[in-house]
Amino acid sequence: MKIKLLCIGKTIFKFVDEGIELYQSRLKHFVDFEQIFIPDIKNTKNMPIDEIKKKEGMQIIKYITQGDYVIILDEKGITYTSEGFADFLLKKTDQNIKQLIFIVGGAYGFSTEIYDRADFKLSLSKMTFSHQIIRLFFLEQIYRAFTIIKGLPYHNQ
Repeated sequence: MKIKLLCIGKTIFKFVDEGIELYQSRLKHFVDFEQIFIPDIKNTKNMPIDEIKKKEGMQIIKYITQGDYVIILDEKGITYTSEGFADFLLKKTDQNIKQLIFIVGGAYGFSTEIYDRADFKLSLSKMTFSHQIIRLFFLEQIYRAFTIIKGLPYHNQ
């Protein structure tokens, strides 16, 4: 199985980029992983929020194929413990899903088209996090999930 993480825009925080690089290097031992940064929409200062979300959605859709299992990170999604998330990933592997796509939306969330295309909504917390910082938190959780699956000592129970 391949896992892709689609993100709107690049990170502006060096510490986030450094953390992302750390977990990407760790993940390569467990799964084929790719993070894709979709360029920010230009000239949005006077643009309505729904239009921004729609344009971002059109960019996101370009990276999704029909057979992909698409999961959006959304505050209204299902929350898991780390063990529960590991079990979720293991079940997706057992279902022979070839490509699992996680999407972190922009600052305003997702367009209707992305909500409609999503197979699942996942929430990492009831709290709201920056769409840039959540990338690092989420990569750590993917890494943690694979260490749980493999029975490695990273996760303390």
